Amino acid sequence: MSNIKKRLKAERRFKFYGQLGVFLSLLFVTLLMLKIFTTGSGAFFRTTIEADVFFDPKFMQVDKNSSDKEISRSSFEALADSVVNNNFKDLNEGQFIKVREMFTRRFDYQLRDYFLDNKDDYKKTVKLKITASSDLDQIVKGNYPRNVPEEQRKINDYQLSILDELNKQERIGSTFNFWFFTNGDSRDPETAGIWGAIMGSFYALMVCLAFAFPIGLFASVYLEEYTKPGKITDLIEVNINNLAAVPSIVFGLLGLGMLIGVFNMPFQVPLVGGLTLGFMTLPTIIIACRSSLRAVPPSIRHGALALGATKTQTTFHHVVPLALPGTLTGTIIGMAQALGETAPLLMVGMVAFVMEIPGGPLDPATGLPSQIYLWSESAERGFIEKTSAGIMLLLLFLILMNLTAVLIRRKVEVKW
Repeated sequence: MSNIKKRLKAERRFKFYGQLGVFLSLLFVTLLMLKIFTTGSGAFFRTTIEADVFFDPKFMQVDKNSSDKEISRSSFEALADSVVNNNFKDLNEGQFIKVREMFTRRFDYQLRDYFLDNKDDYKKTVKLKITASSDLDQIVKGNYPRNVPEEQRKINDYQLSILDELNKQERIGSTFNFWFFTNGDSRDPETAGIWGAIMGSFYALMVCLAFAFPIGLFASVYLEEYTKPGKITDLIEVNINNLAAVPSIVFGLLGLGMLIGVFNMPFQVPLVGGLTLGFMTLPTIIIACRSSLRAVPPSIRHGALALGATKTQTTFHHVVPLALPGTLTGTIIGMAQALGETAPLLMVGMVAFVMEIPGGPLDPATGLPSQIYLWSESAERGFIEKTSAGIMLLLLFLILMNLTAVLIRRKVEVKW
């Protein structure tokens, strides 16, 4: 009787420890998500300053009859300076510099983009919401304290007084930060965007998929369906399993030494990054595909052969389609792992500062995890928001990839 009581107590303790472990895991995950979302949510909004803009011919090199190409190449810097002088009267040179610093350094580009779409406003005055500088943005959002000595703030007392006056006039506002989703990287946090990194990761993943999936599938089919058990097969299997556990930076060194060093492929492009990620993903795809092929009942093979099908017909008409759900799951898992890798991209140069949006796999680019890493290393407070927002997007893409894998698997399973 005492032994039964001890066993029951031990079982209750084990159950309690299990529940405690689950609770702590959920707690830590929840705290992490809360920290990321509360920090990154500010990146989706930017502070604006309402200003009266007069498109004065004296400060413009173009007019409403100019072509879009001429306007795009024209400088609007003088017009931006005139906007500051017209909206803030009687500024001396020092005050002008301080007020100008409250606006984004791409003030002139914002005026240019507006004029491209509104040429009829030539020689007219319009109210525009100009993006504020990152330092002012952080003050408005409450991320920079105001009650510290002036020498410890990037916004001085004069600029704070201007900010308070603008607040009284209700000229400080906030708008959704579309730039975050449409721009490439920038030295200024208020204009930095994630789209360039997203396109870089997209091209790299497409190259990775096109390279790794067919090679992994055919290698798995050959090893499972055509080779006989033996020492050579065992040696290949052991090496594939070992490659799946090799640190990702080793594959980065492989890409650097072979693709760039031997084949002289271009540096810092998604083509090389995708092939490097393909090397890393291949073992995962092969292992998943071989497991799926083994799970197909032998009766499928025997039945097809008994009806006169050849070995190749049996394999590709019956066995491979039935193993496809597991193969696709392994492929998506490998691709999700590749999406989050930084070390291989770092070795092949896809971790550099790139402002332009890549137009293809041969254009210089960076990856989404590399962009997050670059922002996390920046000293500007505004990039902390960008880092967390980038992590949020990365998690979203991973969730979508896993959801896609589930939907594809269900679709294929219903079909078969």
